[in-house]
Amino acid sequence: MNLETLNNEKFYINGEYVESSSGKFIDVENPATEEIFAKIPSANEEDINKAVDAAYDAFKTWSKTSLDKRVALVKKLNQWIKDHQDAFDELILLELGIPINIGHDSQVGRQIDRTNVFIEQVQNIDLETSMEGGILVREPIGVIASITPWNYPLGQIIQKVIPALLSGCTVVQKPATNTPLSAYLLAKGIDEVGFPKGVFNLITGQGSEVGDILNKHPKVAMISYTGSLKGGAESAKAGMDTAKKVVLELGGKSPAVFVKGANIKEGVSQVLGTVYKNIGQTCSCLSRAVVTEDIYDEVLEEFLKQYEDYPVGNPTDKKTVIGPLSSKKQFERVKYYIEKGIEEGAELIRGEIPNKNNKGYYVKPVIFTNVKAGMTIHDEEIFGPVLSIIKVKDVDEAIKVANSVDYGLSSAVFGKNDKAIEIAKEINAGECYVNTSAKGPNLPFGGYKQSGIGREGGLYGLLEYYELKSIYTK
Repeated sequence: MNLETLNNEKFYINGEYVESSSGKFIDVENPATEEIFAKIPSANEEDINKAVDAAYDAFKTWSKTSLDKRVALVKKLNQWIKDHQDAFDELILLELGIPINIGHDSQVGRQIDRTNVFIEQVQNIDLETSMEGGILVREPIGVIASITPWNYPLGQIIQKVIPALLSGCTVVQKPATNTPLSAYLLAKGIDEVGFPKGVFNLITGQGSEVGDILNKHPKVAMISYTGSLKGGAESAKAGMDTAKKVVLELGGKSPAVFVKGANIKEGVSQVLGTVYKNIGQTCSCLSRAVVTEDIYDEVLEEFLKQYEDYPVGNPTDKKTVIGPLSSKKQFERVKYYIEKGIEEGAELIRGEIPNKNNKGYYVKPVIFTNVKAGMTIHDEEIFGPVLSIIKVKDVDEAIKVANSVDYGLSSAVFGKNDKAIEIAKEINAGECYVNTSAKGPNLPFGGYKQSGIGREGGLYGLLEYYELKSIYTK
C-alpha cells in the first residue's frame, strides 16, 4: 500500500484534502515492530469548526437527496471497499498488528456484509406512517460526530458512517490516533465514488481534545461514540450542554455459560475465538467461562487442548493467529491485570506474565482458573487475550455469576437448546449466543447496564439516525 496516495498528513474536509491549522502531527506506530511508519495531523478548534461547518452546510441538500441516490452511492462505496480489500488488510496489519489471515474476514469482509444489510434495511423504513390523529414522520437528525476506537478501525466506522449516510445525515469522523489509516483509505473511497462535498469529513487528533470540541459543538446533532465507559460518560456530559442525542457503545465483561448437555468442543472453540483472535481487543469477547461443576473437568480439558491452536507470532506470517497488542499502553494494561490475577489468588494455568524483551507488544494468551466474582480480573474489562474460568455449583449460580458485573454487552450459553434459551433470557446482556457463533447482521448490537446506550447494526442501528415528528391533522 502506497501511503502517499492516502494524503494522511492532511484532513479531508468538504471534499478536499486540507492542511492542519495547528501544524502539529501525531506519529503512527507499527505495534509488531515499534517502528513509526506514518504521521497524521492534530486538529485544533479551527480545523474542527471547518469540518462541522462543511457537514452542516452539506446536510441541507444531502438530507433532501432521494433515498435511491444515497443508496446508489453507498453501493458504489461498498464495491470500492471490496475492490480494495487487500489494501485495507495491509493497513490494518500495519497499524493494529492483526494477522492478515484473521483480519481479512473479521476486520474487512464483515463490513462489506454489514453494509449490504444496511442498504437492504434502509429501504424497509417507513418515513411516513399514518396514525389516528395525524402522521408520524421520520427525518434525518443532522450532523453526526462519529468517534471510533482502534480495535476495529474500519468496522467501527462502518457501523456509524454507513447508516448515517443512508439516513440522510452528514458526518464528521474522528478515528483513533493509533489506527487512523483505515479511515483515510475509506475517505479516499468516498472521494473517488463521488459523494457530494461535505457529506463525509475526516479529522484526526487526540481524543480528549478533538472529542471535547466536537461533543460540545452546537451544529452537531448527535454523538455516536464507541470506547471506554469513562470516555463515553465524558462525551455524554459534554453533549448534554446542547441536548444532543447520544449513542454509546462501551465496554464488556461477557460470560459464556456451560451447562449439562453442551457441545463442549464447539463452545470452547467459540469462546477462545472471541478472546484470542483479535488478541482480546474486542468489547464483546467472552472473557468469562462460567461452568457448572458437573461438567467442569471436561470443559477445562477441552480449553487446554484447544489452547494449542493459537500460536503467537509475526502478523505477516499466515500461520500466526495472535499478533501483538495494539500499543505499549495496552501491553502495560494487560500485564497489570495478569499480575493482579495472580496476586488475588487466581491460578495461572496457561500463559505467563509478559516481559518486554523484544520488539513488538506481544503477550502469550492466558487462562486463569480458581477465579471468583469480585476479583479484579473477573469484574473489570482487560482488553487482552486473558480468559477466566469460573466453576459454579449449578445453573442458578451460573446465572448469578453471569450477571454479577457492571457490564452487560454480550453473552453465550451452551447446553440443551430449550434450557439454554431459558438461561439466555435471564442474562442481563444486549445479546446472547445460544449454541451458535453465527452473527446475524440484521440483529442489533448494544448493551445493558454500563455497556452503553442505544444500538448499532441492521434496522435498529439505522433508526438511531432519525428524529420523529408528529404532524397532527384534521
